[in-house]
Amino acid sequence: MSVTTPQGFVASGVAAGLKSTGKTDLALVQNLGPSFAAAAVFTSNRAKANPILWSQQAISDGIVSAIILNSGGANCYTGAYGFQTTHATAEAVAEGLGVSAGDVLVCSTGLIGYGGEEFRANLLGAVPASIAALSDNGGLDAAHAIMTTDSVPKTAVVDRGSWSLGGMAKGAGMLAPGLATMLVVITTDALLGSSELDDALRAATRVTFDRLDSDGCMSTNDQVSLLASGASGVTPGIEEFTAAVTELCASLAEQLQADAEGASHNIAIETIHAANEDDAVEVGRSVARNNLFKAAVFGNDPNWGRVLAAVGTTQAEFDPYDIDVTINGVRVCASGEPDRPSTDVDLTPRDVHVLIDLKVGSAAATILTNDLTHDYVHENSAYSS
Repeated sequence: MSVTTPQGFVASGVAAGLKSTGKTDLALVQNLGPSFAAAAVFTSNRAKANPILWSQQAISDGIVSAIILNSGGANCYTGAYGFQTTHATAEAVAEGLGVSAGDVLVCSTGLIGYGGEEFRANLLGAVPASIAALSDNGGLDAAHAIMTTDSVPKTAVVDRGSWSLGGMAKGAGMLAPGLATMLVVITTDALLGSSELDDALRAATRVTFDRLDSDGCMSTNDQVSLLASGASGVTPGIEEFTAAVTELCASLAEQLQADAEGASHNIAIETIHAANEDDAVEVGRSVARNNLFKAAVFGNDPNWGRVLAAVGTTQAEFDPYDIDVTINGVRVCASGEPDRPSTDVDLTPRDVHVLIDLKVGSAAATILTNDLTHDYVHENSAYSS
């Protein structure tokens, strides 16, 4: 049931006419309380969509009663009219639920530049239906409604017995970090304050969504929101809660990676024995964003030279002639020289693991990415047509 698994939440997914397919495209999640604490992280892209600008203001007091999300239009670069649409959407939800508009978060996803009169009319016209459809079984409907190029809905649940977490995510393209990745809603019935939620969410996204770098492209609409109803009456320890949020975010991040546009391989790039964690992340991300390496994986070519060339562009501490590279369990490079033959590496499975040993310290990090395929290029060459 996704976001409606924790006590105190209802959700819905309805068709507002924003998608040409006629499929559901408007999701609503309501927190029934008794607590309404919340936290959120947003894209660090300087080009921010109107819903991001609104939600950043709305979350400032750490209180959220509901979150409404639409697919079929990003409402980004639509000027003052677009921001007014976001404001009007929050007000329509607030009026229907009997809450404050300032306690309603708004999210949009879809084509940048789309958000005119028809968009507003369809969006506002469907708000009453989304409210009427709210149900404690509506989590999956909501997860379907936020999909764009996604082929499947992404949901996850973490059950700790006396309290739980539920989540849904949308994303198949523009998967690169910026505090958040794509649209994600997380709910919990744990009883915690907004500052504790914020700490846990930032710690979790730092090692999950921030390390999903499928195509190196950062969205204008990325937002991860965490809402707590407190309905369980249980206050878990912050370390326990953070671990649970991290577990849920990791599951959603892996689902996003697995459904990336056109991908034929899921690639985990693990960097070990780095001088510090930042170096490990920088090295992994450099390889993840290297189109020559990604194209090689698509062609089932374990070209470890592409890996070393990418590592060499970073500022991380290492000896460029003392690095080991292992691909799918086969060490193909030892101390900067050929080791086992590349023909020993089997890249036909979808999952690929690349291990980079810098040999300078004890820090490690893993970056998730995908290969670069013909299908990815084709899908994104016709995205707005």
